[in-house]
Parts: sequence; structure tokens; C-alpha cells
Amino acid sequence: MDSPSSLWLEEKPEVRHDLWKGERTMAAIATPHPTNPTPEKKTNHRTIAALMSIIPGVGQLYNKQFLKGATFFVVVLSYFLVNFELFFKGAGNGPGDRGAIWGLITLGEVPGVRGDHSIFLMVEGIIALLLLIFGIAIYVWNFIDAYRIGKLRDMNLEVPSLKMQLRNFRDNGFPYAMLIPSLVLLVFTVVLPLIFTFLIAFTNYKFNNSPPAKLVEWIGIQNFLNIFTVDIFRDTFVSVLGWTLVWTVASTTGVIAIGIGLAVLLNQKGLKGKRFFRSILILSWAVPAFITILIFRSMFNETFGVFNTTLLPAVGLNNGIEWMTDPTYTKLALIGIQWWLGFPYIMTLTTGILQSIPEDLYEAATIDGATSGEKFRLITLPMILFATAPILITQYTFNFNNFNIIYLFNNGGPAVPGQSAGGTDILISWIYKLSLGSNPQYGFAAAITLVLSFFIMTIAVIQFKRSKSFKDEDMI
Repeated sequence: MDSPSSLWLEEKPEVRHDLWKGERTMAAIATPHPTNPTPEKKTNHRTIAALMSIIPGVGQLYNKQFLKGATFFVVVLSYFLVNFELFFKGAGNGPGDRGAIWGLITLGEVPGVRGDHSIFLMVEGIIALLLLIFGIAIYVWNFIDAYRIGKLRDMNLEVPSLKMQLRNFRDNGFPYAMLIPSLVLLVFTVVLPLIFTFLIAFTNYKFNNSPPAKLVEWIGIQNFLNIFTVDIFRDTFVSVLGWTLVWTVASTTGVIAIGIGLAVLLNQKGLKGKRFFRSILILSWAVPAFITILIFRSMFNETFGVFNTTLLPAVGLNNGIEWMTDPTYTKLALIGIQWWLGFPYIMTLTTGILQSIPEDLYEAATIDGATSGEKFRLITLPMILFATAPILITQYTFNFNNFNIIYLFNNGGPAVPGQSAGGTDILISWIYKLSLGSNPQYGFAAAITLVLSFFIMTIAVIQFKRSKSFKDEDMI
């Protein structure tokens, strides 16, 4: 028996037709069918292009980038052909010479003027190694580029045309292209000497076995062990390192204290003649440092210097002081000279910072009943240190390696019995004597240099990280 609804549908055929179409639509949604009855075959262009790039440029040719492929092929092939002689025929003249890399590993086999020169072989080997690394980088780039374009093809994405690549290079790669000459210069002026110094530290290179009469040999970490095992080197190293630390802290801290103190005093309200006093105090900064050091050297002369002949007798010290022969007095003189040379810079720097501190802070502190000392401790000093912390840290690093004042004043003297360094030698001046003295020990000097560099970098990194100026983004 038909229901009333079915009878109604039989009387309305148009409604029945619409319902039939709706049921078909819903059925299609419930059971979807693939839009592409013949799906595309899965490709693996990335792998094929990368494998074909074993021969430079072939992967790019597979990706239908013909100009780029030809460029890679020509560049890589030409690069290794040009450097072939360097890699496989070094500077050595001995019968065993088999290239720069061989020379770097062996440092030669045949001594003599007509034989191998170990230092030349080392330098040429370093250059060859850097060039080889650069060539390998280009070769690896060839693989990466082919794989990247192949991946785009596998994803059915548009492969950039030559015009698009040139436009992208113009928009994004131009700055990098301009930096390439600077990078090359940096490699041969900074990286090469650093690698050379590092390698020399692991050799027995010294005056007694200097090439070409003799060959230099690799000795591992023996130079570093000698610093702590050989008595004369150990005693000298401990003494020099101790004085270097004292010198760095005393001279730099004194300069900072004097500079900040004078800047604060000259920034006081109501002080007349500020410009005059600043001009007078900054005069020492206007004179070249080496001239000032030589003048002080004459002033501290024990025979005719103004200190022993005029100033000290004026206060009742008629016997004079052994400024040049007593290590203690020499060290005091050096610290005083560095204070005189360094405080104008800190004073000038601090003066500019003081003038930028908001006056509202001091007015609020005055209302709260803060004293002058509290204002300095809670407002002035934190603001100064916040802005100048990185610069002040570099002052410590500078004085740690302040060779000029040590060498020009007394050449690191006076001599100390049982040590290879003078009484006022710091590490950098001791390294100078080890390298250019009467009996140079280049390998040992290089080892000391590496220890010194590691020490400086460690202290500098720690101090920079602990500095508030690197933690806080906004200034209070």
C-alpha cells in the first residue's frame, strides 16, 4: 500500500526529478572518484640529477639547464687543471717532491740549498689546501644545485629560467658577489697567517735547525709540554703570566677609574672653566704615544732623568730610585705611564655619556633624599658601565697585548737571572724575544702565542656575555 507521500510524488513529477538528481549528487560526494583517471608517474629527478653530477654540469644538463651545466663543467675543470701543478708539483727540489699537499705532510725529505725548504713547503701546502677546499666547495655546490632543481621537477613546480635566475642574483646575490674580493683578501691576510702560526707550534722550528741547511720536523704537542715541564720555560712562563695579569688589571683599572672620575668632576654644575680643564687634560692624548713613552724614558733615567735629579730631591729623596734596574720600580713606572696615556680617552668617552643621562633621574633622586654618593653609585656609574662595557673590556684586551710601552720604555728589562724574559716582559714581548732574539725558537714562540690567544679569547667571550649591554635591549 502506497503511502500518502509516494502518491503525492507521483502527482508531482518535477519534484520527483529534482529529488532524484539530489540523491545522485549525494552519492557522488559519499563515494568520490579520482579526478585524473591516469595519474602521473612518480619521478625521481633529484636522485638522478645528483648522481649524474659526479661529472660537473651533467646534472644541470639533465635538468635542461644547459648554460648552467656548461658553466659548472668549464669552471670546475679549469680550476683543477690550473691548480694541478700546485697540487702535484710543490716547491721542493728533492727527488721525493710530489706536490704541495705532500710537502705539507712531510715538510721535505732532502735538506740543503738544492733540496727541500720546510717552511716554503708548509706555506705552499697551506695555500694548496685552502685552494683545494675552495674547489671542493664548488664541486659540492654542483651536486646541491642539481639536486635542488631535480626536486622542483619531482614536485611539478616551475624550474626557474635563466632570466629568472639572473634577476634573483641581481636582487639577492649581488651583495655576496661584492664581498667575494674581501673574502679572498681575508683568507690570504688573516686565515693563512693564523694557520701557519698554528702549524709552526707543532714543529721543532728554531735557530739551530733552520732551513735550508736542515729540515723542520713535526713534534706534536712537545712545545706545549715544554711550557710546563722545562724548568727555565716553566719559571719564566709563570713569572711573565703573573706580571701580565697584574699589569693588565692595574693599568686598565687605573685608567678607567681616573678617566671616569675626572669626567664626573668636570661635569659638575657650577664648575667654572670646564672647557679649559678638559683641553689641558686631553693634551696627552694629542701627542703620539711612542713619543710620550720615549720622553718618559728620559725622565725616568737614573742618571740625568728629571725624577732623580729634580723632583725627588725636592721632597727629600736625594739618593734617587733605580727606575730602570729594579723590576719593582720599573713596573710602577710603566703603570703610571699607561695611566697618563689612557685616561684622556676614557674621560672623553664618559663625558659624552654623562651629558646624555636624563636630568629627571637626578631630580627624582634628590626628592627621595639621595646623597651625591648614592646618585653616583645608583645612577651615574650604572649608566656609564652599561654604555661602555664592551669598550672597557677591549681596553683590558689591549693592555694585555700592549707591546709598545713595554718595548720602548725598557725593552722588557731589567734582566732576571735564570729566565729567558726580562723583569717587565709581558707575554707578547716575551714572544717577540723568542721569535727575534739571539737564539730564536719559533715553534715554542708559536705555542706560547696559541696559549695567549686562547686565554684572551676565553676571557673576552666570558666578559662580553656577562656584560649587561649584551643582555638588555633597551636602556633605562
